[in-house]
This record gives sequence, structure tokens and C-alpha cells, in this order.
Amino acid sequence: MTVDALSSVCNLGVLDSLSQSSIYEILEAWNSFCLITETIVEGDDVNLSTFYSKFQSDVSSLCKFGLRSLVEEQFLKCLQDMLEKHSAPKFWKNFDAYNDVPHAEMNDRSMQEDEVELLLCKALEEISREKQYQEKCLLMLVNSLQLCQEDNTSVEGRHLDMEKIFFSKYRLIVSSVLMTAMPRQFTEILHQYFKGRLEELSTIMAGDYEENDESQDNSQPRNMDIDGIYDQKKTLENKLVSNIGMVVHNLRNLGFTSITEDAYASTIFLLLKDKVYDLAGDDYRTSVLESIKGWIQAVPLQFLRALLDYLGDSMSYLSPKSTKSPLASTPSSCFQKSGKPSEGIVRWQLRLEYFAYETLQDLRISKLFEIIVDYPDSAPAIEDLKQCLEYTGQHSKLVGSFISALKYRLLTAGASTNDILHQYVSTIKALRTIDPAGVFLEAVGEPIREYLRGRKDTIKCIVTMLTDGTGGNNNGPGSGDSLLEELNRDEENQESNSLDDDINTDDKQTWIDIQRWEPDPVEADPSKGSRYKRKVDVLGMIVGIIGSKDQLINEYRVMLAEKLLNKTDYDIDTEIRTLELLKIHFGESSMQKCEIMLNDLIDSKRTNTNVKTTINQLSQTGAESREREVSFEVIDATIISSNFWPPIQDEDVKIPEPVDQLLSDYAKRFHEIKTPRKLLWKKNLGTVKLELEFEDKTLQFTVTPVHASIIMQFQEQTSWTTKNLAAAIGVPVDTLQRRINFWISKGIVAESLGADSNDHVYTLVDDMADGGKSVTNNEALVADDDAESSVASVEDQLRKEMAVYEKFITGMLTNIGNMALERIHNSLKIFCSTHPVYDKSIQQLQSFLSGLVAEEKLEFRDGTYYLKK
Repeated sequence: MTVDALSSVCNLGVLDSLSQSSIYEILEAWNSFCLITETIVEGDDVNLSTFYSKFQSDVSSLCKFGLRSLVEEQFLKCLQDMLEKHSAPKFWKNFDAYNDVPHAEMNDRSMQEDEVELLLCKALEEISREKQYQEKCLLMLVNSLQLCQEDNTSVEGRHLDMEKIFFSKYRLIVSSVLMTAMPRQFTEILHQYFKGRLEELSTIMAGDYEENDESQDNSQPRNMDIDGIYDQKKTLENKLVSNIGMVVHNLRNLGFTSITEDAYASTIFLLLKDKVYDLAGDDYRTSVLESIKGWIQAVPLQFLRALLDYLGDSMSYLSPKSTKSPLASTPSSCFQKSGKPSEGIVRWQLRLEYFAYETLQDLRISKLFEIIVDYPDSAPAIEDLKQCLEYTGQHSKLVGSFISALKYRLLTAGASTNDILHQYVSTIKALRTIDPAGVFLEAVGEPIREYLRGRKDTIKCIVTMLTDGTGGNNNGPGSGDSLLEELNRDEENQESNSLDDDINTDDKQTWIDIQRWEPDPVEADPSKGSRYKRKVDVLGMIVGIIGSKDQLINEYRVMLAEKLLNKTDYDIDTEIRTLELLKIHFGESSMQKCEIMLNDLIDSKRTNTNVKTTINQLSQTGAESREREVSFEVIDATIISSNFWPPIQDEDVKIPEPVDQLLSDYAKRFHEIKTPRKLLWKKNLGTVKLELEFEDKTLQFTVTPVHASIIMQFQEQTSWTTKNLAAAIGVPVDTLQRRINFWISKGIVAESLGADSNDHVYTLVDDMADGGKSVTNNEALVADDDAESSVASVEDQLRKEMAVYEKFITGMLTNIGNMALERIHNSLKIFCSTHPVYDKSIQQLQSFLSGLVAEEKLEFRDGTYYLKK
């Protein structure tokens, strides 16, 4: 080192104060120090002991003249230069083969199993060996510097501090040099290595886990062969963990702690995710949460314990220093058997369990629509989802995802109202398990309710579902059991479970609610009150779709009347049971008219028997001597109290004279028995059982009186024109054309064009070889799609009742110009407070106004109604 070079690190004034011999001594020591440093650093496993004496002498001489910092800097610079020019390039050159390998090929299993492991292990061994040699060189410098301070006090403490400082600086240099030159594919190579090794280890450990489960289930000790296999597996497991541990140890010593733990941590989480998907999949009938938690204990945590023990760590480097998550449960019971786990393992367990809960939760939420379709068979999946949500608290994710699925898959024009209603009921029952208070059900159910309010057949489908349990879909959910019966059983079970003779139930529940109080989640509707004051009522939520129980009851009356009028017997046990359940939920006064309708059927059966008995007695005594073509035994009358029934559709029809005479005689006897009451026959209603005889076969049908009158006219002549046949049975031509289509479809009557294009000819088919078939009552009625209902629909009744208010509405719109629905409703309540009194709901008014819009009497724009111009 020259004087000029020395002046760069020393004050020139200091040099001036040194003697020539001192300067010469410094230069000689420096040159010798630099030469030895370069020799040992660039050498390959040089015998350091041969240089130690001279090296220590040179360091001592330089330190004597205050050049210690220069010595330290120069030595570390030589180590860094060696790393930058030789060690680091040599290490990274091992991975040059993968510079241009696409990411997809990096995931190739054959590569990760063999090439990556051999390549990574070899490269790490080489650079670790070189690093160990450089650390020996550095230790030689540290020892030399320590000898220079032996005359100072507290030597031992300073020696330890010096060693820590130097090695800390050196590790930082190694990490910086390697990180600066690290190729982009190295991280992926680490991921592939850990993926291959952990999959192999998972296979071994999972086999142990399954065998342990089997041995516990069978409660039998394993024989020697099984013990041998078990020992062999443990040997393979230990060897594999040792190999992985060595790789991790070498990577951490090179300063790759963060990316190393990130690599094996992400691999563990990927394996866990695959395991969750494998166990859960599309099977919703089995709970999988405990199996997943058991696998976590048996595989990843067992690996982490072995790895951390191998590395001598009580805590993972990545273990967060923050306090334990409040969402975390206590360590699993398996830890209690094997002693208290390290804090690092506990934190790993909490991370893995949370990830498992979240993964299973997301999987179940994504399939929640299918899960609810399969409910209650899918109840185990719902229970798993409930536990996951309690752990993660991500209920809002369920609400958002499920609403999107409903809008995309259910609330569409292609879905029938029956299917939507059944899915809604299943949704209520399933989400009631997750959230008994119904907070999230309100948010999820609102789009369904809003959509169903816009469908015209919603009320009818609801009534059908409540009364027969199928909603018109015999193969659908709920078949065979009425929804009302199920609700009634639920209510009884809840009441029986809540009975407590020792303490007042209300006081007890209040105390429980106080202890369990929590604020409602952000998704809760503030207008609904606290979650503990709400109760999920399936029927209440169904009625809430309609908005008024009166509309549901009116629809039920119409449906009940239609069902009773089409009965061929007096069996009404099912209807009575349904009515009793409805009375529980809606009150007896609301169902009074329906109860009278059922009583009419009971009275009809008794009256029918009395009339027939009276007529038979008169015939036997000779008081009634007139011969009849038709016996009274073929007639069963349903006698109704018309004031309590919905409006009955009346239609004039001429029935055959013998049948008409039979009805007159029946009415006469009834009057004699029930004086002063009289019968007024609705000849178009009821059912007729016919037997049609042809040359080669006899066919049986159950049809309406109009259909029977049509076909019986062909006894007189086999061919009729449209006009003549319509006049013979006393119905309009268009009505005849609709009704006769039934017989044409059965192959009994053939249709052809007549002389007049508007007057068709109907002819009885002679050859019945290919036509005709026996049908049941249901088939006959269904086949006659164009036939009018026996009872006026709720819409027709509402239109008739609301017609009196049409002038009021027209007058208001004429004066004001346009009005919103609510304003029209409030105005009618004010102006129609006397006869006629306005007592309709806003939903009924909206239905009536929609009819006026359809008739083009009104216009509806931007939420307001206008007069049609």
C-alpha cells in the first residue's frame, strides 16, 4: 500500500507525525495482510493454520496504528468480491436450464419429482460448503482482532459482541449478493420442490392416519406384519423430513428464510385446499369438517412438528408475533395427549384451521343453491357451513353469493312459480339452521318475495302448496306431507321442548337473551327489531309474499270450492284436517265460510241418503207408481249454501229429458223433507260417469255435464252440424267448439267441413279400433283445458267488487292528471268512507288497476297512473 493509498483512510497530519520506519512497517503489514486475505479467500479449502501466525501479526500491526476499520472493511470486501465473482454466479448457473421454461412446464410432475430435488440439493450443498469455508476465514479475522484487545477489560463480553457483529454483517452480505442475482424462476423451483416432497410425505402420513382410524374402529391390536409396515413407513417419513429439513436449513443460512417458508407454507395450504375439495366435493349428505381437522393434525402439523424439531426451532420464523386471533379455538384434543405444543405449532394450527374453515365455507357457499335443492338430505353440509361461518364471521359473503345465484338460476321466466316457492321454503328451513333469528334470511329472501309478487299465479300456487304439500308438483319436494302439518309438528316440538315447571318460561328466556345479547350484523334490517325478538315463521314468510292473509284465504276458498264441486264422493277428511290447521294459524273467524262449505258436504251426504230412502219407501208402498227411465241410485247431489260459497259460474245447458226429470223429482222430494227450502240446480256443474258401447268395445269416461250432453246427442243421430248441435244442447257455438274437442281428441267424434265454411260437421266414429281409451276423472278434466272453472276466480271476484270504484278512480285522474298507487289507495279510503265503503288492500287495488291498464283504460308510466288518451 502506498502513501497515497494510506492517505485515503488516514489523516495526512497523522502520517506526517509517523516516522519513516513506522510508515514502512504499516505498508509491509498491509501488503502482507492483503496478500494473505486474497490467498485464503480465493483458495479452495486452504489450510488456514499455516497462515494464521503471519495473518495475526499483520492484523496486530495495523490495529496498533489505528487501522482496524480498514482491516475489517478490506476483509469483508474480499469476501463480498469472492461471492459476487465466483460463488453466486456458480450457484445460480445451476438453474440456467430453467430460464426459458414456461410456467406450465414448471408444473410438470416428472420434473418436480427428480430433476428439481437433485439440482437444488446439489447446488445448496456446494454453496453451503463454500460459505462454511468463508466463515472459517472470517473467524480467523475475528480471533486476530480479539487478540489485539486482550489487554482491555471485559474481554469475554467484547469477544462475543464482535463475533455476532461480524457474522451478522457477513450473513447480510451473503443474502444481499444472492438476492441481487436471483433468477425469477428460483421461487417457482422452490415451490415445485416442496410440492413434490410434501405430496410424497402426505401420502405416507395419510396412510398412517387412515390405519389409525381403522385400528380404532376395529378395536384390535395390530399384528407383527402391520407393525413392520408401520416401522418402515416411519423410517421413510423420518428420512424424508430430514432431507427437507436439510434443504430448509441451508436455504435459511443463505438468507432465504422468508421465501423458503413462503414456499413450503403455500404448498401446505394448497395440499389442504385439495384435501378439502377431495373430502367435500359434491357430497352434501355427509359432514366433512371433523375429517378435515383430523387430517390437519395427522399430516401438515405432524410434518411441521418434525421439521421444527429438526431445525431446533421452538417457533416458526413466520409465526406472527401478534396475539392469538379471537376467532381461534383452543388447540385440538390430540395436543393434550402428547403434551403441550410449542407456540409455533399452535399458531400454525390456528392458521391451517382458519384456512380450512374458509375454504370449506367458500366451497359450500358456491354450491349453496344445489345444497338447498337437496335439503333436508343435505342437512350435514348446512351444519358444516354453519360452523364455518361461526368461525370466520363471513356471513355477508353468503348473502351476496346466494342472492346472485337466485337471480341467475331461479328468478327467471323459465322457472315455474311452484319451483320458486319450493326453493323458497327449502331456503327458509336451511338458513334457519345457520341463523335461527332470521337476520340473513330476510336479506336473502327479499329478492324472492319481490319477484313472486309480480307473478299472477303466486297466490294459487301458495294455497296449493299449503293444502296438498306438493304445490301442484307431485314429484317435487314436500310430496305427501302438507307444509301446514309440518309447521304444526315443528310448533308442537318447540312448545314441548320449552316447557319448564320450575321457572316461568318468559322470564327464563328473557334472562337467556340478556346473557347472549349481541348487536345485529350490518346486514340486518333495523326495522325488524332485535334478533332475539324475531322468530323465523315459515308460514308467516310465505304469507308475507302476498301481503295480506285475506287474499290467501279468498284464494283458498275458491280452490276449496272447485275441489268440493268436482268430488265424486263425500270424502272430505283431508280438507277438514287442512282447515283445522289453517284455523290455528289464521283464526276461526277468518275460516268460517270455508267451514260452512265443508259442513254443506257433510249435510249433502246425509240429505242425499234421506231423499233416496224416502223415494224407495214411496215406491215400495205404491205411493209413487210412475216408471222412470233412470234410477235415483245413479244421482248424488251436492247441496250448497250459496251465500257462503264463492260466486258459482252458471251456464245454460239442455240435459237429456230422463235426467232432467230425475233432477225435478229429486228437488220435489227435497222440498218435502226440508220445507220451505228449495233446490235450484246448477246443471252445468258436477261430473257424469258414462259408458259408451260400440260394436267391438265398451269405453268408460268421467266428464262434465256439458260433455255428457254433447255425446248423448249422437244417440239420436250420428252426424250433427255445429249450429244444430249447439241449439240441441243450448250452448253458444264457440262454447260447443271448445267442449267437443275433448271427444275429438279421444277419437270418438270426427270433424269435417260442411257446406258452409263456418258450419262444421261432427260425426260419430264407427270404427273404434284405433281410437278411444278409458280415462279417469282427473284425465278428463285436465284434457278439457278450455273448459271454464266452476267457480269464479279471485281476480274475477275482485274485478266485480272493485267495479264500483272505477268511476271514483277515473274522476280523480281526470281532475289531478296522474296519481301514484299509494295516493289512489289513501284517496279512496277518504272519499269512500260511506256506501260503498272502500275496504280493499293496496295489493288488491294494484291488481285491479293492472286490469284497467290491460283493458287500455289507464296507462302506467314512471310509477304513476294516467287516463288513457
